[in-house]
Amino acid sequence: MKLFLDTANVEEIREAVQWGVIDGVTTNPTLAAREKKDFLEILPEICRLVDGPVSAEVISEDWQGMVEEARQLAAVADNVVVKIPVTWAGMQAVKLLAGEGIETNVTLVFTVNQALLAARAGATYVSPFLGRLDDIGGSGIALLEDLVALFKQHQLPTRIIAASIRHQEHVTRAALAGASIATLPHRVLKQMVKHPLTERGLEQFLADWRQLSEQ
Repeated sequence: MKLFLDTANVEEIREAVQWGVIDGVTTNPTLAAREKKDFLEILPEICRLVDGPVSAEVISEDWQGMVEEARQLAAVADNVVVKIPVTWAGMQAVKLLAGEGIETNVTLVFTVNQALLAARAGATYVSPFLGRLDDIGGSGIALLEDLVALFKQHQLPTRIIAASIRHQEHVTRAALAGASIATLPHRVLKQMVKHPLTERGLEQFLADWRQLSEQ
């Protein structure tokens, strides 16, 4: 399973790229708004930092507007993937963009049916939102497991991005479920390397080495 960083913060992306574990980036209008900068100025820098796909979302609600925005975003860099909401207008836009060779990431997916429609329309990726589904009493992991089984059974080429990741357990369960990708916040990525026994063991190793050096 590949790891994407879910952020529009250039410094977070730069740090994660240096760690050597990030395969791509996803953004959305909320994340972009937090940066208080023109997103079209940030996007080229993100695309230069990351070798893999960079998802950038349209904000139009009609298919014509989505397609126009998608073309503008795709023109920024070769690794831009256009995020499209799972609506009927979105499906029409995805179909047209697939015909033009523009990769898409269908977002705000909460059901198997939504993901199936996106795949049939030609989406490159679908993004089920695990955390948001958990918030309303559903099971994001159960949805993810169903999608993995469905796509495998019907040999659908669309890749699954586990999104709305809230904690380390989401990452673990997404990997075990067979998701193609998990996209996670910077804070969750940082937590993944931590464990109390690792820290305690490192402290002990260093203490023992210092004691030996002082002899």
